[in-house]
Amino acid sequence: MMASKPKLHYPNGRGRMESVRWVLAAAGVEFDEDFLETKEQLQKLQDGNHLLFQQVPMVEIDGMKLVQTRSILHYIADKHHLFGKDLKERTLIDMYVEGTLDLLELIIMHPFLKPDDQQKEVVIMAQKAIIRYFPVFEKVLRGHGQRFLVGNQLSLADIILLQTILALEEKIPNILSAFPHLQGTKNATGCLPHIAEEDSFVNRSENVQGSCILICNLYLNTLLFE
Repeated sequence: MMASKPKLHYPNGRGRMESVRWVLAAAGVEFDEDFLETKEQLQKLQDGNHLLFQQVPMVEIDGMKLVQTRSILHYIADKHHLFGKDLKERTLIDMYVEGTLDLLELIIMHPFLKPDDQQKEVVIMAQKAIIRYFPVFEKVLRGHGQRFLVGNQLSLADIILLQTILALEEKIPNILSAFPHLQGTKNATGCLPHIAEEDSFVNRSENVQGSCILICNLYLNTLLFE
């Protein structure tokens, strides 16, 4: 019997579900999406005890209803051999992912800022990427001379880093100009099977970012995002 596809529950926008989409895509896993477009849809999930903490993202997979973005990412990555081969590698991957997600959080929240604050935040994002985060990954890649961050194979750390780089390049096209090793890793990761095919959902998600904002505005008193 063929296993059912994972089902993703979230508004029709990038947000915190985007990392989950990327990891599933990198693993070659097809998935379905149930987009939340009304407050009633969210309320139905909450009333049906489908959301452990009354929030999305939520992913139905392997008979479970998983919430909390990092837990979802860890489960998928571990299941599909994207989370290292031993405790040391898993710890390094987790450490790199946590750092990258700190930067990605700025990008996720950017559309929700007031227009006057958005350009200021782009400057802040660029500074943090160039001064704090990218030098770390550049040093790691230069140090071991491999194209991936951990164990010379694709992992969750590379996938989240690629997602973050591409999101930043939409706002700051030359963001990697001083980081040749990161450029090489970006190119190597982006050319892998499945990942190279994912422009469809990336572009779709960007095109409906406004829809996500509209939906979230409906829930002013509800925490949609973990």
